[in-house]
Amino acid sequence: MPQLLIADDHPLFREALRGVASRLLPDAAIHEAEDAAGLYAMVDAHPDADLLLLDLNMPGAQGFSALVHLRAMHPQLPVVMVSAREEPAVVRRALDHGAMGFIPKSSDAATLAGALRQVLDGERWAPEAALDAAPIPDEERAIAARVRELTPQQFRVLQMLGAGLLNKQIGYELGVSEATIKAHMSAVLRKLGATNRTQAILLAGKLAVEPDAVVPPEAEDLP
Repeated sequence: MPQLLIADDHPLFREALRGVASRLLPDAAIHEAEDAAGLYAMVDAHPDADLLLLDLNMPGAQGFSALVHLRAMHPQLPVVMVSAREEPAVVRRALDHGAMGFIPKSSDAATLAGALRQVLDGERWAPEAALDAAPIPDEERAIAARVRELTPQQFRVLQMLGAGLLNKQIGYELGVSEATIKAHMSAVLRKLGATNRTQAILLAGKLAVEPDAVVPPEAEDLP
């Protein structure tokens, strides 16, 4: 039985994706998530799914970081990004970070079905204009490679760090001690090549949709 995963925080769009997917694959088992925590749990529970449809702006995930992390943890899982952002440069970044396709949310049902069918057949699908966009710069590619080295827990710590949480708050959210979070933080800084929290946030921010708009929240500067 085919398995499709849908991760989007908008119920109406999840319903639209589910409807198209159900018509395309009537026997498919479809699983859904509405935030980053649900996304990672869903993928961990169904690592051999046939396809993940991933919203570019999932709550709790910054830009392309979730895509980069998932491609590292589950390289066998095809990922197609869906987004209201349709600029060729944004689409090209998604493809360069490992997405099998990119479907604009403005697409009609026929285009969406055709895109899903093509990706399920093992081929890439994206608006043609994206193919002419410039590839991601070497700096962004290098940072993505460092992010791929993070363990799932270290990656979650980095995401919460970017959201402005302090060590004690991160520990509470993850259900571990502050000492454990400090150990994770040290590993994150080392793997990213950062010397402090602010630098780590700025480096990870290179994977944001708007990297120049990333501003580190006020927080202690020590691991």
